[in-house]
Amino acid sequence: MTDLLLISHNLCPYVQRAAVSLTEKGVAFERRWIDLSAKPDWFNEMSPLGKVPLLVVKDGQVQNTIFESSVILEFLEDTVGPPLHPDEPILRAQHRSWMEFGSAILNVIGRFYNAKTESELNGEIQKLRSMFERIEQHLETGPWFAGDRFSLVDAVFGPIFRYFEVFDAIRDFGVFDHTPKVGIWRSELLRRPSVTGAIDAGYPERLRTFLINRNSALSKLIEPAKPMPGLVSTA
Repeated sequence: MTDLLLISHNLCPYVQRAAVSLTEKGVAFERRWIDLSAKPDWFNEMSPLGKVPLLVVKDGQVQNTIFESSVILEFLEDTVGPPLHPDEPILRAQHRSWMEFGSAILNVIGRFYNAKTESELNGEIQKLRSMFERIEQHLETGPWFAGDRFSLVDAVFGPIFRYFEVFDAIRDFGVFDHTPKVGIWRSELLRRPSVTGAIDAGYPERLRTFLINRNSALSKLIEPAKPMPGLVSTA
């Protein structure tokens, strides 16, 4: 019997990817939440990069640790069915490419909420618009990235779209104004049980507090007394 332990931080989108994949595959796993601002010694010993997610794989008396979300996702593809990647090699490669595109979007999101000036903020908004417009050109019938089959690309983009549930409550930045197919995909993903269950309770308020503490241009737009919309979590 193999036991899986997913070491998690409650705001990390890369952790959410792994949780979505595990849930879609119907794999039982344990979550252990840590505070990355006060990393426990045992975590520093287990994680060479000091980052989450960290997947601990216990097989009898043997315990192995896997780090980096992309590696964890590929390990799960290699060891646990059903597959979330396409069967055809060219399609698998294309999906991996779009997963990297999702990681690039996360980098822009980070620059967006850390931007110190309104000009910098607007620049990152334009980059996000352009990136989602590129995805819009690729999407076809839906409801998922690859049509009617949920894939690892969906597991990557669910946590991305979750950010915008909180961003949209601050201001309408118009990121999705010209991407109707992305809007439908976003709505479907945020209703998917594996995606809603990838976070713990209190995520919206926790993310808002995190954004306020950035002392950025976005922070100045947040009304401290304004409640964030509730997001369902089954974690």
